[in-house]
Amino acid sequence: MIAIRAFDPHAASAAEWSAYQHLRRARAEEDDPGETLPSDADFKNELRRHRPLFESRRFVAMAGDAVAGMIGFGFRRQGTADYADYAPYCDAWGGVLRPWRRQGVGSALLRPLADFMTERGKARVTIDARGPEAHAFLTAVGAEARHVMLRNRLDLGGLDLAAVAGWEAAVPAGLAWEIHAGQVPMGRLEALLPQFTRLFADVPLGSLDVPALRYELPAYRAWYGELDRHGGEHLLVLLLAGDQVAALCEGAFDARYPDRVHQLLTAVARHWRGQGLARAVKAAMLRLVRQRHPAATRMFTMNAEGNAPILALNRRLGFVQDRRNASYQIEREALAGWLAGRLAG
Repeated sequence: MIAIRAFDPHAASAAEWSAYQHLRRARAEEDDPGETLPSDADFKNELRRHRPLFESRRFVAMAGDAVAGMIGFGFRRQGTADYADYAPYCDAWGGVLRPWRRQGVGSALLRPLADFMTERGKARVTIDARGPEAHAFLTAVGAEARHVMLRNRLDLGGLDLAAVAGWEAAVPAGLAWEIHAGQVPMGRLEALLPQFTRLFADVPLGSLDVPALRYELPAYRAWYGELDRHGGEHLLVLLLAGDQVAALCEGAFDARYPDRVHQLLTAVARHWRGQGLARAVKAAMLRLVRQRHPAATRMFTMNAEGNAPILALNRRLGFVQDRRNASYQIEREALAGWLAGRLAG
């Protein structure tokens, strides 16, 4: 027998937390054997931390005292900037332990999501999938795959910086470098973020129906608070034409995982494309990483499958694909209809 229960990170008992922690470790071992995870204490604190722009809900599928699976959904916090643009949307994530699959657990976990969407007036939900069983399940539910992201990995130990040094040097006249490692001063960051938002608008998102992504100062303040607690750096490489960002490359380092660095957004303003600026800022980022974090052996980055120029550039640098994620979407009425059919069956 499976029972669906809400999981409140603030009110959960020690036994409930123990079962939940076991689930997240077991699911990680199924998907990414041997991968380093946050400690139980860090994970617990992360789930309890207030997010200034978004909030979340979680439900678990209980098989006796054990957790067989979970679902979580995130949504824009009411009263935040541009809330009306985000109001119709939510995101969901979760999973079912392998021994409990094909027994209706995933379907049962979708019921609180459908109820939430009805109560809050959410029109559609986005759910990511990686493994074949997840793809098959979401397709059976009636969700549509609308966007594919590739995680690419670079072996920093085998990187030949001399081979890309010329990329960094070959910058058109009139551009100036600006580089930050640690935390960008808040005043400077506030001035830059509207330009980051405009640059991200050109990143391919497949056929996803989502609100336009904003780079927002409250999110950076929250992230910087985490860097203060755990240690780490926000890495930022800019090429400026006066006070305008011609190109940028953004990265992140978390001291809890000293073997890796994550490269975030790389973008070039339309007027400056075709002049090698993406290569230049990527080369500068790699040099910065090797200088500040010589123990890091891997760099990870996520790229849209449809972003051919960035994928080609990453291949030249030596990035190889190690993960493929698809984002599915389904509307509230379609999800409710599928669940009603399951109940009738």
